Amino acid sequence: MTAVPAPRTEPAPPSRTTADRRSLAVMLLLTVLGAVLVLWAVGRTWASGTVSGLDVTASGSDITGAPGALALVGLASAVAVFAVRGAGRRVLGVLVLLAGLGTAAAAGLGAGDSATVDAGAAKKLGLTGVAAEQVGHTAWPWVALLGGLLLAAAGLLTLLRGAGWPSMGARYDAPTTKRRPAAATGNTPADLWKALDRGEDPTAG
Repeated sequence: MTAVPAPRTEPAPPSRTTADRRSLAVMLLLTVLGAVLVLWAVGRTWASGTVSGLDVTASGSDITGAPGALALVGLASAVAVFAVRGAGRRVLGVLVLLAGLGTAAAAGLGAGDSATVDAGAAKKLGLTGVAAEQVGHTAWPWVALLGGLLLAAAGLLTLLRGAGWPSMGARYDAPTTKRRPAAATGNTPADLWKALDRGEDPTAG
């Protein structure tokens, strides 16, 4: 007698709650990684040159303060997602998305900046109209641009999946109904009289 093989059981698909938690974790990872990349990059040298044999450098924050400021706005907004629900969460998603795109745009525009190096050269010599020589640019602006895109992705993910994410505000909501007093458990006349003596309505359900 030939044994009949047992039917194969397919693994159950992940629940909605599990998928929401995973997307929330991805959003947090994108936000933190993006902000760290931007804040790290703006503190590094973006451009350098020489003037009268002196080295002149300009960091990302010297060239533009927008990427660092917008990265902090995006980071704070992403954290605030836990405190809001509904339309407020969508607003924060838009804010993080715009902050990320603004960060990327500002970093891209500052990638080829030479005016800040020239200003540094003039400051070193105490003269005006001085231009630095042998000006070079590093790859750090593009690191900041990448960080901005990661922040934008976090904002977009918040818009698409944020409605199902947990919120810490729900546990602090005031209860909407009061518990009714327990009804009398007995059915005998003595039990009914005892309930009346206690001020309870024995006919209440």
